[in-house]
Amino acid sequence: MNVAEYHRSGIHIRYDADIFSNFEEASFNSKIWAQRSAIVGFAEGRGTTFFIQHQGRDFVLRHYQRGGLAAKFSVDRYIYLGLRFTRPWREWALLTRMLEKGLPVPVPAAIKVERHGLLYAADIMMLRIPGARSLMSILMGDELTEGYWIAIGSMIRRFHEQGVYHADLNANNIMLDEGGRCYLIDFDRCKIKKPALKWQKENLLRLKRSLNKISANNEVFYFVEENWRSLLRGYGWEDLKQV
Repeated sequence: MNVAEYHRSGIHIRYDADIFSNFEEASFNSKIWAQRSAIVGFAEGRGTTFFIQHQGRDFVLRHYQRGGLAAKFSVDRYIYLGLRFTRPWREWALLTRMLEKGLPVPVPAAIKVERHGLLYAADIMMLRIPGARSLMSILMGDELTEGYWIAIGSMIRRFHEQGVYHADLNANNIMLDEGGRCYLIDFDRCKIKKPALKWQKENLLRLKRSLNKISANNEVFYFVEENWRSLLRGYGWEDLKQV
């Protein structure tokens, strides 16, 4: 990774110069990508995530947006406490740290912070994981065999052993590629903690609640308790019935 930065008039951009030749090429404006006929898809969630093709590479463009009660006061503005404390700068730092440890996460390509007085708005672009689909989208149409669930559990354990706490571990943030490899995505608000049974269990239970909620709200969703037991076996906790 060849990190370069641009700072001027409240605009702060960091990008991989091996991917983008200059900061202007790393646009965070979906309208500009649309004008270039580069948008090839999108996903709805907390805002719209765009999938972009550019010079033979596939990217994911995401605008940082608030959720929950905070969104009622400001959809996409955050208090500015210094550049290194902004969400994209922290997410970039965490992603690069996890990549150095060999964890299966997306590769960051560019980030932007646009300051507005005491507040800021932000965006991130990442390389898209080839052929990957979210666990949620897969289970809406197909069952997964036991091996996949074991692999998912094992993958989560790898992150937990490195102290990675995923603040929003759910079925949308687990990805599987065409070869069956598992990834975690969306590390906004995530952090490194000392491994501990309490938060690791709470993290797993967050995922289980996500799966149960989707199952309850959809007529077709291929998730049953035995799948969860298989995931725990992959994690190494099959004896902990309370999880």
